[in-house]
Amino acid sequence: MRVGITGHRGLSHPIVSEVQELLAERLRRYDPGALTVVTCAAEGPESLLARAALDAGAAVEIVVPADDYRETLPPEHRSVYDDLLKQARGVHPTGMASVTPQARQVAGEILVGLCDELLAVWDGLPARGHGGTADTVAYALGVRLPVTVVWPEGATRRPAAGRP
Repeated sequence: MRVGITGHRGLSHPIVSEVQELLAERLRRYDPGALTVVTCAAEGPESLLARAALDAGAAVEIVVPADDYRETLPPEHRSVYDDLLKQARGVHPTGMASVTPQARQVAGEILVGLCDELLAVWDGLPARGHGGTADTVAYALGVRLPVTVVWPEGATRRPAAGRP
């Protein structure tokens, strides 16, 4: 079974804790020996699931949105990303040089193409920018990939910078 993960970045600590529990519960439904988690390994839900999958004995594959992706991650997450990259069974670059909304969209499409199911840590709201979680979910639904939304009941994301 190949399970992809997409999710919002920059979640509050209480939401991250709840999401981590929901993802752990979901992970227990799979046979770790037959599971591959596919992720871009961004900070938050994507890396949490990848780490939990590796700890359970599953495999991880990473989609790299662009050559400069690592540099766009928060500095405190880079060592986590590096560790996941070293342990990945496969790495799938988009071939794009810089992280742009288009590169994120292409990465999401590659991720969807590598999976049997997509887990989406998504609040159900429209995208805040092209290539985000909502766009990956829309693409997955468009190609009829099963999508399971993982979101704590009653949780809300922080507003994006410059938005109410």
